[in-house]
Amino acid sequence: MNFHTTRIRPRYSETDQMGIIYHSNYFPWFEVARTTFLKELGMSYKEMEKLGIYLPVIEVNCKYISSALYDDNLTIEVWIEKFRGSRIKFHYRILREKQELLATAFTEHVFMDKHKKRPVNLKKSYPEVYQLLEKIYQS
Repeated sequence: MNFHTTRIRPRYSETDQMGIIYHSNYFPWFEVARTTFLKELGMSYKEMEKLGIYLPVIEVNCKYISSALYDDNLTIEVWIEKFRGSRIKFHYRILREKQELLATAFTEHVFMDKHKKRPVNLKKSYPEVYQLLEKIYQS
């Protein structure tokens, strides 16, 4: 499994009155991890958009196990859990100090044609992008 790690240090502004990271702040962290992962593997969101591919979220889920706190040293692991020609599902784990599991999550996305605003099959329409993602998924 090919996965990527991103480091995050929560800011004070991301906490609630109890000093705990507010639940909705996890989702931008997933986006940071996902976009960095794809960029480092050779296909950034920006490059996909230039080709005419959008990647909107169609489903998201997060299971909170323990609270993240201000200034924690967090690691976000991300990998491709499922990949088909028109959809991709990323899985995430957030850990404190690389060992304590705080949350697990997934986001599922559909590949969409920028101009038609409709789902697109990458294998047929963008075979070079499909092959890159398939290679990452298989490794």
